[in-house]
Order: sequence, then structure tokens, then C-alpha cells
Amino acid sequence: MSSADLTSQRDLPPERKVSAKGDIAPEHDGPRDTGMDDAGLHRWLERTWRTPSGIVGALSSVDHKVIARRYLITAFVFLGLGGLNAVVMRIQLSGPQRGLIGPDLYNQLFTMHGVTMMFLFAVPIVQATGIYLVPLMVGTRNIAFPRLNAFSYWVYVSGGAFAWVSFALNMAPDVGWFAYVPLSGPEFAPGKRADVWAQMITYTEVSSLAVAVATIVTVFKQRAPGMSLDKIPLYVWAMLVTSFVVVFAMPAVMITSTFLILDRLVGTHIFNPAEGGDALLFQHLFWFFGHPEVYIIFLPATGMVSSIIPVFARRPTFGHLGLVLSLIAVGFLSFGLWVHHMFATGLPKLGASFFTASSMMIAIPNGVQIFCWLATLWDGRPVIRTPLLFVFGFFFIFVIGGLTGVMLASVPLDLQVHDTYFVVAHFHYVLIGGSVFPLLGAAYFWFPKVTGRMMSERLGRWHFWLAFIGFNAAFFPMHLVGLWGMPRRVYTYPAELGWGNINLFISAGALLFFLSFVLFTFNLVHGALKGTSAGNNPWDAGTLEWATSSPPPSYNFARIPIVTHIEPLWAEREALPVATGLRVDARELLISTVAEAHPDIREKSAAPSIWPLLAALAVGGTFLYSIFTPWAIVWGAAPIAITLIGWFWPKGDPEDEE
Repeated sequence: MSSADLTSQRDLPPERKVSAKGDIAPEHDGPRDTGMDDAGLHRWLERTWRTPSGIVGALSSVDHKVIARRYLITAFVFLGLGGLNAVVMRIQLSGPQRGLIGPDLYNQLFTMHGVTMMFLFAVPIVQATGIYLVPLMVGTRNIAFPRLNAFSYWVYVSGGAFAWVSFALNMAPDVGWFAYVPLSGPEFAPGKRADVWAQMITYTEVSSLAVAVATIVTVFKQRAPGMSLDKIPLYVWAMLVTSFVVVFAMPAVMITSTFLILDRLVGTHIFNPAEGGDALLFQHLFWFFGHPEVYIIFLPATGMVSSIIPVFARRPTFGHLGLVLSLIAVGFLSFGLWVHHMFATGLPKLGASFFTASSMMIAIPNGVQIFCWLATLWDGRPVIRTPLLFVFGFFFIFVIGGLTGVMLASVPLDLQVHDTYFVVAHFHYVLIGGSVFPLLGAAYFWFPKVTGRMMSERLGRWHFWLAFIGFNAAFFPMHLVGLWGMPRRVYTYPAELGWGNINLFISAGALLFFLSFVLFTFNLVHGALKGTSAGNNPWDAGTLEWATSSPPPSYNFARIPIVTHIEPLWAEREALPVATGLRVDARELLISTVAEAHPDIREKSAAPSIWPLLAALAVGGTFLYSIFTPWAIVWGAAPIAITLIGWFWPKGDPEDEE
């Protein structure tokens, strides 16, 4: 890599000013990357940025790649558990009056399926992908607030384990993933099952908020020099918009679950109409989160599609600005749709018409994105590989889901099919077509980045066709059985209704779809252990994550790259220009300005610490104990305070005091 001139000469203190050669002037006498040979530089940086050895060292890691891999593996385990739930439910529904499971267990199964897929798989896995890729794509050495990022994982895994242990103890939630009152209130849901739902939701959403804050700061303040707002990769834009949606949407569901637990454990009557409360308030608060939740899952998937298509079309994305504005528009409009889940609750007609209009309006920016992707493929030279096949599957499935969404935005039709399997079909077409298929394409695309190896292309094509055929065989007929009147959330049905044959076909398709993931798991494990070596950039992609080795070192980049183009690796075929001057004996980051990404200051990145894990255990223990007594909040404050003091207490290192 060559050194390059930087244009920024902001009014900085002399000891922090960027020199004309692009080197950051020395602030201490410690060694820097300026003039250092590559071998010596790599040795210094590996010693400085590596994760400590041993169990305690592994548990203390703050490397964004390590945390992201843990997220991905854990989310994939939860996907398997949620998928097994679905298989058991489909076997039960494959024929009338089957007695495989009873209504109580079925209620727990469909609740745990929804909770797992929405809160423990879909949101965490798209955020985990961002944790891994965003710092690499913006050209920095670690995510912002790395200890907060590590804390978010421990909160997530402990919250998920709490939910599934409750299932094993016959205490799993049985009130649906949305837990509507009054059915989840103290009168109709005795015991602790609804309490488990409420506290798990509040607790695990802390994880999503922490990741969102870290992502926003990383994108705004840690971009490589020259990566102005118009040169940010589309995937990074998608994660930035998603993170803002998380920050504004997640508190709504946390308030909802907190109000519910107060009604159940403390004796408030926030949702009790007999005492002046309002049951519909629950639905308003929940769906104010619930519909943006769909786009929290969908927006990162569109960023994945925007990363895959130009690589295999062999040309830059058509309509970069239009795609960015569409992402922002979708994120903004997603907050104006929540009432279309409530058309059957007796809303005023004028209010319902407003939400009908807004539900149709959001199709416009989504359509813009699809036409930009098609234009990129049309004007390119597409190379058909497994990641692109999953993008094609996404086009087909998501468009069907979008069309049925526009249908459900019509109040008369919604009233007819509300709470039927038509809604189940629409929901899965949007979420699996809009998120899981792009996610699978992204898995094949970035797998060599994470492991340095390739997955089998032949098995990948088999996986695609099994998943595509199995998904459509399982969920498209649900539109029909829904129109025939089959309601959601029933564990069996009479034979005389005539739903048996179509449900048998649906269950066979669901089993085929499940088997496609078994094949994917085999391909994943085989590729990681015995896959062919990928090299640093096997797809000849143009974004910065491919500018370093595959898998990346602990420090990501030996020297921070300078960005001159939206696709920097295509614009700088010989070597990327770089900025130098960072310390190599300390975890130092280059902080840049928000708009133009001019080098601004250097900042210390937090070292590994065990305190985020201890803090998560203290917070998790408090939430768990609070299910049995509200006094847990009082007694739990002490261990939480102790762990936070340990987390932030100055360690006496002079560099920590700066």
C-alpha cells in the first residue's frame, strides 16, 4: 500500500493535526506505523489487538469479529430450535384430529416459534452480520464501544437461554409472540408463563439497542478517510437506517412488556378497562414496534442484496443515490403503518383510511429498490452463482409478499381474512422472502471472508432449489386455506371442513424446507473444515471488507485505507492509498468527520474486559428473579452497580487516563 496526501487540515491542536503526507503527527514516543516495514507492523498490531488466551481471555474479548461469530452461531442454533417447533406443529396439522400434541403444548410451541424467530433469530442475526461487516466496510479496526458490544451478546444469549430453559420446565410463554391482553393479563393467564414473555422481551431488547448505538457511532465517526456520505456502501447505509429504526422502535415494546409485568406482578391496571386502563393501548404500543420490526429485519437484507448484485453483475449498482433515499424513506414510513394490524378492533374509518394509504405508499420506495437492482443486472454481465440465485428467489417471493401486503391494507379484505392462514402466508412471504433468502445468499457470499474457505457451489445450488420449492409448497397454499376460513393458532380441525389434504401438502412442503437447512448446515460445516481455500477476494468484489486478508486479522487493517470511490477496490486495482501515524503499541482508532470523513482525531479503543459478561449476568439475574418478586429490582441494583463500577473504573494505566 502507498501513502497518500490527505486534504483535511481542520483546526486541530498541533499534537493531533494531520500532516501533509497523510501521517498523524506523534502524540507520544510510542512506536507508530509510519515508516515501519510490513512484517514488523503485523507483529506489533497482532500483539496489541489479539484476544487474550485462556477461558477468561476468550470471555473478555471485545473483537467485533469474535462477538459477531458468537452471535451468528447462537442465532443459527435458535433458528434450528424454532424450525423444530414449526416441524412439530406442521405434523400436528397435517391431518384433522391428530393427537400428537395437545392444545397446551401447541400454544407453547407456536409462541416459542414466534418469539424465537422474531426476537432470538431474525433481529440478532442481521445485527450480527452488521457487527462483523460494518467496521470492515468502513475501514476501521474495531466497532465503537466494543465493551458495550460484548455486553450485548451476553445479554442476548442469556435471555435466549432463559426462554428455552423455561420451555423445558413447562413455563414457556403460551400467549403468542405478541401476547395480547387481556389474554396475557393476570385474570386469564395465571402462573408465570406470561411473566417469562414480558421479562425476556424487555431484557433481550437491551441487546438490540446496544448494537444499534455502536453501529451508528461506528458509521458516523470511524469511517476511513475519504469515505464521504456519498461513498458509503449500501449495506452500511442499510445498517445505519436499521439502527435508527431500532433506537426509536425497540423502546415501545420494552414499555409494553414492562407495563404488562407491572399489571401482573405489582397490581397496576394499565391495560385493565374495568379499572380505567385500556386494552387497545397494548396493541398500539406493541405494533408501533411490531411493524418497524419487519423493516428492522428487511432493511439489512436489502443491503445484502445491494452488495451481492454488483459483484455478480460485474458493474457498480445502478441508482446508488436512489437506493440510499429509498432506504431512508422505508425506515421513516415504517413508523406510520402500525394500525393496519388493528383494522378489526373498531377503529374510526378516517383513521383506517390513513393507514391504508400509508401501507400502500411504502411499496413505492421498495419498488424503486427492486427496479434499481434489475437495472444493474440488465446492464451488467451476470455471473450465476449461489448468492445470486438466492437474490433471484428473494425477488420472486418478496414481490408476492408485498402484493398480499397491499391486499391486506384494504380494510374490507383484511376484515375477511384477519386471523386466518392468509395472514400467516403473507407474513412468512415477507419475512422469509424478504430476509431469510437474502441472508442465505449473504452467507454464501461472505463465508470466505469469515473463514477463508469456500462452500460447495454444487451443494449450494441444491440448497437453493430445495429451499425455494419447499418454501413455496409450504406457504403459498396457506393463502388458499386462509381464504377457505382456516383460523390461525388452532391445534386441530374437524375432518368435515375439507382442509386435510391441503394441510398435508403444506406440511410436506414445510418438511422439504426444513431439510434444505439441514443441507445448508452440512455445507456450512464441511466448507469451514474442508472447503477450498478462498484467497483474500474470491469474488473480485469492490468494497473495503475484501481489502484485507480472509479471515481478517484481529486489527482488520495494518494501515487504514483511504477511499476514493464507491467501489474502492475496483478503482484502485494496484494498491489502495493509506493513512499512517497510528500507534501500534496501543489500541488506537482514527476518528473522522461525519459528512466528508476527513481525519479528525485519534481515539483509544477499549481493551478486553470480563466486566461486560459480569454485568450481563447481574442484569439477567435481576430480571429472572423479578418474575417471582418485584423486590428483585431493589436487591439486584447492588450487583449491577458493582459490575458497572468495575467496568468503568479507571485502571491506573496512564493511557487509560487520557
